[in-house]
Amino acid sequence: MDDYNLDTDREDRLGFPEVIFGATKSAEMLTRILSDYQSMGRNALATRVQPEKKDALLKHFPDAEYDPTSMSFILQANKLEDADARVGILSAGSSDQHVVNEAYYTLNLLHTPAKRVNDVGVAGIHRLLDRLDDLKAMKVLIVVAGFEGALPSVVGGLLSQPIIAVPSSVGYGVATGGNTALNAMLSSCANGITVTNIDNGYGAAMAAYRILKQIDA
Repeated sequence: MDDYNLDTDREDRLGFPEVIFGATKSAEMLTRILSDYQSMGRNALATRVQPEKKDALLKHFPDAEYDPTSMSFILQANKLEDADARVGILSAGSSDQHVVNEAYYTLNLLHTPAKRVNDVGVAGIHRLLDRLDDLKAMKVLIVVAGFEGALPSVVGGLLSQPIIAVPSSVGYGVATGGNTALNAMLSSCANGITVTNIDNGYGAAMAAYRILKQIDA
């Protein structure tokens, strides 16, 4: 009996393909799943692929791209221009890059250019203010923050686009694990921001893509 069952109809049903959660799958199973997609002429993305698995995968898929920061493995990275980006992915600090890159590569799979705006957290708020004109051109903003999770509230008070807040598991003491940032974002006084689960860059990217599809409908 097969130990997996690909949802090959998801793109027809929902408008976007299945993405593979790689953390709990062996390199052997990931190889079989990715080979199935490749044999159908489809691109595929596996998230959270630990470094010890990527070497085995790259032997089977030498043209694939692996991002060690987010542990994202994509069969064929699309060449997209930042100048065409309609999604901005902001991070409060450079330590949030693993979440930023997971969102970025998910959107890349979906042929959706995104611009990464890193290290613009509230500890140096001028860094965010210097980028406001660029950010106003975006249709959707994904905002990633750890520690006290304040950045999405600030962005939500300055910019009018749909904002998807992502708490990251970065911080000291009570901030460790991301629950402080999660609770702060859920209780934000910035009207109408949406909050994903901790470190869920993939989910934020999919939410942004759903919004863009409705804009384009």
